[in-house]
Amino acid sequence: MLATVAAGTFLFGLSAAFESKSQKFDSAFPDESTRPSESVLPDGSSPLNVLVVGSDSRGASSDLAESGEASDQRSDTMMLVHIPADRKKMYVVSVMRDLWVPIPGHGEAKINAALAFGGVPLMVQTVEGFLQQRIDHVVFIDFDGFKKLTNVVGGVDVDVPLAFKPSGGPIDNFTKGPMHMDGDAAFWFVHERYAFADGDFQRTRNQQLYFRALFTKIASRDVLSNPFTVSSMVNDFAPYLTVDSGLDASTIASMAYELREIRPDDVVSFTLPTNGTGWSADGQSIVLPNQAAADALSRAMAEGTMAQYVAEQVTVTK
Repeated sequence: MLATVAAGTFLFGLSAAFESKSQKFDSAFPDESTRPSESVLPDGSSPLNVLVVGSDSRGASSDLAESGEASDQRSDTMMLVHIPADRKKMYVVSVMRDLWVPIPGHGEAKINAALAFGGVPLMVQTVEGFLQQRIDHVVFIDFDGFKKLTNVVGGVDVDVPLAFKPSGGPIDNFTKGPMHMDGDAAFWFVHERYAFADGDFQRTRNQQLYFRALFTKIASRDVLSNPFTVSSMVNDFAPYLTVDSGLDASTIASMAYELREIRPDDVVSFTLPTNGTGWSADGQSIVLPNQAAADALSRAMAEGTMAQYVAEQVTVTK
């Protein structure tokens, strides 16, 4: 009985910390009339789509991001986390920030400009319009928080695919091969793009590698069995999170329970296929959309056939 009470008190404390330290978007979604309907499989179950947007403290405040007013903030990273209805896999789809897409009310532009043009609601509307899939939750992350989270779990081990020297920061260089990264090293690993011939494409792959390594570390027995570490993760990371009002502690707990069987090997990361780079009519360097691949992804998410889509159309980051 004492163990049950202690566990309940611990979980209550974690929930309270998350609710008090994280920020909420009161209005993260566009008008309902503009949104695609929820995908429902024949058995009545539905997938879950979470839009994860990463930026940094150099951008505008979360209040501006929510307001729908124009600002100077653009998303550095955009990932769609798709969880199939059976909750047996997790697909993390990176969307290139310079992808050239229609932005409602603004014509064609880079997808990350939607945040600057109209805040989170327009960003959600743009992604939903391009992929024709409904976004259930929005998570807005200040990447400085990952420094703290990485350090709290004792660092992460990443197999660096390409040696490079960051264009700034305190890290001298990254060598190819296994590397144990603390928070500072991880920050520069996921931010650097100028050192690579294909720029953002390699940066996106590096981000996928890092998040997989972080998930692996957090899911390890050493971390999950240590209440002090778990408490530190919530307390240190929550202040860097802004989420939609529906993503409260009880919703997260319910999601965690549904995903309790997910292991690192069940997380599949890839970049939404594109048609390479090009130039816009006004001279901007852009990433050209592959509409056929986007449409195929939309069908796979709606029909529960993501495994087939991945096998046929994408290169998975490992």
